[in-house]
Amino acid sequence: MATFRLQGSKVLAVDMTGDSVRAKNGSMVAYDGRMAFKKMSGGGEGLRGMVTRRLTGEQMEMMEVKGQGTCYFADRASEINLVALHGDKLFVEASNLLCADGGLRTGTSFTGLRGGATGTGLFTTTVEGSGQAAIMSHGPAVVLRVTPQYPLSVDPGAYVAHQGDLRQSFQSGVTFRTFLGEGGGEAFQIRFEGDGLVYVQPSERNTVGGDI
Repeated sequence: MATFRLQGSKVLAVDMTGDSVRAKNGSMVAYDGRMAFKKMSGGGEGLRGMVTRRLTGEQMEMMEVKGQGTCYFADRASEINLVALHGDKLFVEASNLLCADGGLRTGTSFTGLRGGATGTGLFTTTVEGSGQAAIMSHGPAVVLRVTPQYPLSVDPGAYVAHQGDLRQSFQSGVTFRTFLGEGGGEAFQIRFEGDGLVYVQPSERNTVGGDI
């Protein structure tokens, strides 16, 4: 299995001994040793995956990297966070997935009305199995714990990913901008309940469906 480690906070180093990983297309910045690169259609999920992603709008351009040595990945100086999976599932926006161990399975999952607020469709990317994945954020991500006693509400523009036994719902609400008189419409939030982790970035995406 490939070994993931960070070189600073914005470069991912992956040590491989004949292993393979899937990485965001064009994210390789350097490598040593012998590496082979292959562009993958539909996120590497085959024809069915390609059709599904086109229908859902959850596009993901990936490449397979295989070899002996160390490969370095980065994307637009984004901050990188490592996520260890042990047979569980990670839900992540496709644009935030940098790299995943070759043994992990990727797919798409229906996420309800949240997609209507973010403008990214009603689906999100899933990464499942045992291995490591690297996700990106604009600014250092904060990992927030959700427990049955303490649910969490997140601004859709700040949401990056989540894992664990979590239920999510889409709710209207207000933000500090609304209190300051800077909001121009209804604000929306994602509410997480259950037991798990939510990754939040300190920089918001542009959203639709109201000022967030």
